[in-house]
Amino acid sequence: MEKSMEKKKKEDILRIGLVGTGTIGRAHIERVNMKLQGGRVTACADPAGEFGVEVARQFGIRGYANPADMINDPDIDAVMCAAADERHEEYVLASIKAGKFVFCEKPLAPKADACKRIVDAEVAAGRKLARVGFMRRYDSGYLQLKAAIDSGKYGLPLLLHCAHRNPSVPDTWDNSMAVENSLVHEIDVLRWLLGEDYASAEVRCGKSSRRGPSGLRDPQVLILVTKLGVRIDVESYVNNHNDYDIKCEVVCEDAVLNMPKPSRISVNAGAFAGQGMYTDCYQRFGDAYDDEIRAWISASKEGFADGPDAWDGYACQVAAAAASRARETQTVVEIAYGETPALYRGERAERKGATS
Repeated sequence: MEKSMEKKKKEDILRIGLVGTGTIGRAHIERVNMKLQGGRVTACADPAGEFGVEVARQFGIRGYANPADMINDPDIDAVMCAAADERHEEYVLASIKAGKFVFCEKPLAPKADACKRIVDAEVAAGRKLARVGFMRRYDSGYLQLKAAIDSGKYGLPLLLHCAHRNPSVPDTWDNSMAVENSLVHEIDVLRWLLGEDYASAEVRCGKSSRRGPSGLRDPQVLILVTKLGVRIDVESYVNNHNDYDIKCEVVCEDAVLNMPKPSRISVNAGAFAGQGMYTDCYQRFGDAYDDEIRAWISASKEGFADGPDAWDGYACQVAAAAASRARETQTVVEIAYGETPALYRGERAERKGATS
């Protein structure tokens, strides 16, 4: 009886193989194995080979010198990809070929054409297996905003004013990264929030800060217009030397909706009263990171992929590329996705209403 119960308990655990054992990958191992339930990272691998094996030793799990061997191991139920961006396509496609659910950190792939190859692989397989790590969809503030918009209680959304501010970025940061590495989170979550695809992108720059890497235009303002005419402006300020600050205000026909900040204690000390500020995304969206992985584990065990899918990953990179072209040419650039495959339709009914 005890042996059968032990076997049942093991079967209830999603056995995960993780590719990419850098900082984010190791954080995922700790999150899954020490904090969450229902899954366990039982093995890991890294493109650097022996480095992944050494990380496996540190965590007391199996290590593979070749990530492909781990992905294809029948003792691995699902895959997490936290490798460098340029390796995402390779490992996600390998996971799809192996018929395994795969959670991929954003971006799904750096370029839209690579994302489209992943979409095509899922279409050929006839099922959705890939999931993209857009954790903001799991943040309580964004969830409250979406519930308010979807209720219809406040009328149609007309304008969005948003900001994405960082204390600093590495010296290797260039002008394209403000959109393609930072604002991709807004590009995804605002499309999800409104339930609409984008029609055009524009990027404008004003006076630049003296801080940060040489030649960096900072701040930048991304302007998006949806197919139904909602206008969005997003400030990207990546060297504010202050805090990590995310803002989202939705102007509706009958109300203005502001995303709440997570509450922190108020401190009175040294003749000053105030609240602590976040300094990175892991502090600000810590609960969202947990919730997205928890949801992925649960869905994978049930045999389906929920949350941001491969088409979302593709759509995000199409819009990001258009925004980069808009910045380089200082023009308004049309965003064209192509026809959504049937596999991804049905979940994307756009909000009904006339543009004004």
